[in-house]
Amino acid sequence: MTEVHAVVDGPAPARAPGDHDRPAGEARVRELLGRMTLEEKVAQLVGFWEKEDGEAVAPLQGEFGDALRLEDFARHGLGHVTRAYGTRPVDPVARAEELWRFQRNLVTGTRLGIPAIVHEECLTGLSAWRAATFPTPLAWGAAWHPELVGEMAAAIGASMRALGVHQGLAPVLDVIRDPRWGRVDECVAEDPYLVGTIGTSYVRGLQSQGVHATVKHFAGYSASRAGRNFAPVHAGPRELADVLLPPFEMAVLDGDVRSVMHSYAEIDGVPVAADPTMLTGVLRDRWGFDGTAVADYYGVAFLHLLHHVAGDHAEAAGQALTAGVDIELPTGDAYLTLPEAVRAGRVDEALVDRAVLRVLRQKRDLGLLDADFTDEPPRAVDLDSPAHRSIARRLAEESVVLVANRDVLPLPAGRRLAVVGPNADRQAALFGCYSFLNHVLVQHPGVATGIDVPTVLDAVRDEFDADLVTWARGCDVDGDDRSGIAEAVATASAAQVAVLVVGDHAGLFGRGTVGEGCDREDLELPGVQRELVEAVLATGTPVVLVLLTGRPYAVDWALSRCAAVVQAFFPGEEGAGAIARVLSGRVNPSGRLPVSLPRSAGAQPYSYLHPALGQGSEVTNLPATPVAEFGHGLSYTTFGYADLTVPATVPTDGALSVTVRVTNTGPVAGDDVVQLYGHDPVASVTRPVAQLLGYRRVHLEPGRSVTVALTVPTTRLAFSDRTLTRVVEPGDVELWVGTSARRETEASTVLVGRTVPVTNDSPRWTTTTIG
Repeated sequence: MTEVHAVVDGPAPARAPGDHDRPAGEARVRELLGRMTLEEKVAQLVGFWEKEDGEAVAPLQGEFGDALRLEDFARHGLGHVTRAYGTRPVDPVARAEELWRFQRNLVTGTRLGIPAIVHEECLTGLSAWRAATFPTPLAWGAAWHPELVGEMAAAIGASMRALGVHQGLAPVLDVIRDPRWGRVDECVAEDPYLVGTIGTSYVRGLQSQGVHATVKHFAGYSASRAGRNFAPVHAGPRELADVLLPPFEMAVLDGDVRSVMHSYAEIDGVPVAADPTMLTGVLRDRWGFDGTAVADYYGVAFLHLLHHVAGDHAEAAGQALTAGVDIELPTGDAYLTLPEAVRAGRVDEALVDRAVLRVLRQKRDLGLLDADFTDEPPRAVDLDSPAHRSIARRLAEESVVLVANRDVLPLPAGRRLAVVGPNADRQAALFGCYSFLNHVLVQHPGVATGIDVPTVLDAVRDEFDADLVTWARGCDVDGDDRSGIAEAVATASAAQVAVLVVGDHAGLFGRGTVGEGCDREDLELPGVQRELVEAVLATGTPVVLVLLTGRPYAVDWALSRCAAVVQAFFPGEEGAGAIARVLSGRVNPSGRLPVSLPRSAGAQPYSYLHPALGQGSEVTNLPATPVAEFGHGLSYTTFGYADLTVPATVPTDGALSVTVRVTNTGPVAGDDVVQLYGHDPVASVTRPVAQLLGYRRVHLEPGRSVTVALTVPTTRLAFSDRTLTRVVEPGDVELWVGTSARRETEASTVLVGRTVPVTNDSPRWTTTTIG
C-alpha cells in the first residue's frame, strides 16, 4: 500500500497539467462525442444498479423500480455502475470477477466500447464485506489530525482500486449546525476550517490512489430546519458563503477534487439540484471546478416527487441538466427521458453534450478509455490488512475525548470493574451509519461480520484482569424495557468502579437512534439509558461514563456526578481497544471536541461561531452556553503556554505570524492540539465571538517544550460584507491560543491597509512549523 501524508499546513502544490488539461486528450473525447448517437450520449449520464427488493440503502429506494437493465443498454454503453460491493454481502474476489466480465461486455458488446465508472461508498472505509471499517468522520474531527486522515484515505483508495472501483462517494463536507440532525455522525465538525482541512486531506489521500473523491452534499444540507433530514434550509447568503461553502471551496481549489454531489436541500425555496447559481455559478464559474457533478441518489427524481418544482421526471431531468447535474445516480429514472425531450425541442442537446464531455474527460483521466479488461481481476485481496488495522487503531486512539476526570482515570490495575450498559458488548456500537455493518449487513441477519471486532467488554477484559471484570447490559439502546436495570445496579454495587457504556445505534431511516433519516426531537440519551445511569450513580460506586455516540448529547446532569466522562464518536473496528487503553492509561487521551457539547436541545441550533447575541446574556433567561466548548479535551498530563508573540500590525493582504511556546508540565508524555482563535471586535457585519484560525497536534515528553509557529493568511479572517463581497477589512483583531475555544493566552494585532477582496488565488490555509 502506498502511504500518503496529506499536508495539513497548506494547500497542495500547484496542479501539474494532467490529461484533462492536454489538447490531445480533449480532441479525443470530442471526437468520441461526435460519433455518438443521442441514446449513446444519455447512456453515459446514468448508472446501473443491480439490487433486489428489501435492500434499502438509499432514501425512498423502494419507490423506484429498476429503470435500467444492462441488456436494455448493452448496445448504447453505460456511465456508472452503482454499488457493486456495497449493496449486499458478497465475496469481494468473486464480485471483482463478475465486475470484470461486466466491463468486458461493455467494451466488446457496445459500438464505442467505453467501460463504466464503478462507484462505491467509502465514508468509514470501502463499503464491502470484510473490508476495514475506520472511525466515523466525527471521530476524524475529534482527532484534529489531517495527515492521518489522508493516510487512511490512501489505504481506502488502494483497496478500491484493487477491486476495480473508480469513484468514492466521500467525504461529507457539511458543517454541523444542529446536533439533532441524524447525519451528524457523517460530518467532521461544526467549524468550516476544521471540516475543510480534514476533508481536503481525505480527498488528496483517496485521489493519490487513482480513485476520484466525491465531496458532498453541495451545499447547505446540514442547515435543515429543526435538524430534520430533507427539511427546508433557510440559511441566508452570508451564512452560506462564510460557513457552509468554504470546505467545498478548499476541496475544489486546494484538493482538486474530481467530483461533487449535489445536496438534497432546498435553500430558500430553490432545490440545489435545480439551481444553476449553485451548480454552475458558484461551483464552476467562480471556483473553476472542471470535474463531474453527480446526483445524490434519486435527487433528480425528487425534484418531481418531493420538491414539486417539476411536473414529471422528464421536466425534472431538464431542470437538473440545465443547472449542472452531469450524472444521474443511482440509475436513470429521470435522465432516460432526455432523448425524447431533446427530439421534442424541450431540452437543448448542447446541454447533453456538455455533460457527456465531462463524463468522458473523467473516464479518460481514470484510464478507462484505454482499458479493455483483458487483464485478470484480483485472485486474492486483503481488505483488512495489518496496515489498515494500524491506521484504524491510531485514528481511534487519537479521537477519544476525555471530557471530565475527577482523578479516577487512568484506572489502576487490580480494581474490581463492572462493565455496564447497552453499548458495552455490541459490535455495531462502534460503527457509524455508513459502515458496512450498520448500513448493509444489518439487513442480512445471520451473515458473519467478516472482520474482527472486539467489543468494549472484550477489550476491557483483555486490558485488565478479566477475572475482576463483571458485566450487565442494563437496558437496550432504545426502547422502554427497564427489567435489566436491577441487575446492572447489583453488578455496579459489587465493584470498585463502574464503566458505564451508553449512547447510540447508527442506522438508516428510523432504524437507529442516529444516522440518515434518524433525527431527534431532544438530546437526551435514547430510550431509558438516563434512568440506567441515574440508578448506577445512586449506588455510590464511582462511574466512568463512556459515550459511544454519533452526535453530542446533553449530559450536563452527568458531568458533575460521574467520576469521569469519555466521549468516543463511533471509533471503528479498533475503537474498543482504544477506549480500554485510554481507561488504563496506556494511551494518553488527546482527542478534542469537534462539536460543542450542548446544554439542552432547546439551545439548538448552536455553533461556537455565533455573534455576541448568540450566546445569551441578561436579555434572556435561556443561556445557550454549552457544557463543553468546541476544541475541549483533557489529558493525563498538563500543558502550559508561554511567550505568545504576534506582530503589532499586519497588512490586510498579508499574513499574521504567531509563535507560542508549549510545554508538557505534567508527569507523562502526551499529545496537545494547539488551537489559535481570533475575534474581529468591530466589523461592517456581526462577527463570531471566536473563530478557529489554525491548529497543530504536537507530541511532548514530560518537561519538554516546543515553539509552534503559525502563519495565518489574513484571508482566514475574511467574511462577506454588506454587499456580499468576501473581503478582509482593516481593524483590530483579538487572538488567543489554548486548549479550546475558551479564551486563554491572549494577544492582539491590527490589520492595516485597504479592504481587500478574496479571490481564488488567495491563500486559505494556516501553515505551522515546530521548532
